[in-house]
Amino acid sequence: MNSQRTAILVSGLVFAAAVAFPAFSAAAERPRSVQVIDRIVVVVNDEIITRHELSERARVATAQLRRQGAPLPPPAIFEKQILERMITDRVQLQFAKETGLRIDDTELDRAISRIAAENKMSLQQMRVALERDGVAFSRFREDIRDEITIARLREREVENRITVTEGEIDNFIRTQQGAATRGDEFNLSHILVTVPEKASPETIQARRERAEQALAQIKGGTDFRQVAASYSDAPDALQGGSLGWRDPSRLPSLFLEAVQGLQPGEVSAILRSPNGFHLLRVNERRGSTLPMSVRQTHARHILIKTNELVSEAEARRRLLVLKERLDNNADFAELARLHSEDASSAKGGDLGWLSPRDTVPEFERAMDLLKPGEVSEPVRSQFGWHLIQVLERRNEDVSGTRQRLEARRALRERKSDEAYQEWLRQLRDRAYIQYRLDERS
Repeated sequence: MNSQRTAILVSGLVFAAAVAFPAFSAAAERPRSVQVIDRIVVVVNDEIITRHELSERARVATAQLRRQGAPLPPPAIFEKQILERMITDRVQLQFAKETGLRIDDTELDRAISRIAAENKMSLQQMRVALERDGVAFSRFREDIRDEITIARLREREVENRITVTEGEIDNFIRTQQGAATRGDEFNLSHILVTVPEKASPETIQARRERAEQALAQIKGGTDFRQVAASYSDAPDALQGGSLGWRDPSRLPSLFLEAVQGLQPGEVSAILRSPNGFHLLRVNERRGSTLPMSVRQTHARHILIKTNELVSEAEARRRLLVLKERLDNNADFAELARLHSEDASSAKGGDLGWLSPRDTVPEFERAMDLLKPGEVSEPVRSQFGWHLIQVLERRNEDVSGTRQRLEARRALRERKSDEAYQEWLRQLRDRAYIQYRLDERS
């Protein structure tokens, strides 16, 4: 909000000067020399979104679509879509602030360090790369803070409130086993045209017509990604509506029934759900069943956490020293007991048998590359820096307890997507939104 208030203040000062001094007033009479510094395009509750903010977001989104090779929608339509995304983000961030959810600078710094490490850059190198692309590092920091805040908000308000009953798990497993010979996994793209809660018949009809316009464009040969960026109200609209690979367990029944009969490249009819109208495109499909066995890894690690006193570089340096000792036949368990900052240190760093997705992605990727007995180089995750050693591997039957855990996870993911869309719609419907995009200064 500080930048927004500054923009308002600057505009106000320019206006005051034009009134007070004839020189400014004379300049105002020459349209070619007038430059609009900024103006309000929408009011969201007690905050504003300015033309400058919208233009910056449009510039970034345009570059993103070009990198993906996706055709750009018409500028006016694209701009309105971006503004809708900004409004949705703003109401979530406002709600997070009102309810005391805040990401502090220490947590933010750790997240940015992880982003730099994942891109194989130092913080300084990332700063230079961003500024070379016209992105101020301070703006980048706040954008990352907002992304983390929204993710935490979704987790608190939606995912933590989802329940999965034992009966639902039983039904899910029976369905999966019955579909074992015909189950497919789908790479999907999606368009959602939302319908407000308690919408009038006229509003519902208008939203249906919008979905019909989108479908007509697709049938007319317009690229699905371009139509999604122009028409979809879903959070992934500016990514061309891509949902990625989804197995049947992660698809609502409405979606699954619609895509079962579609071949790659085909688009569904318009689907109606409580959230609105949907279009689905099958990009690819492949065989998939609920796994009856998984490869498990018995691993141990040494963790050094970063904090105000231990920098990223210092944590990594400590692990490199320990790695050198391990390469010279030091005992891993003993070093873990002495140095690891993790509950597993009392057990010599032993994490037991790990199944896929039991650990964070960075840890799992590094672990999967190791042979039994090997020790990794230092690995960065959200928890700090690790040395990982694989002890052994096995294929484990998951038809019992593990299968139920996998079923529960799949059901939670399916419910989460549906519940988040519904929660987001209700949050936005409660917000005061006043559009000024078409006003001229």
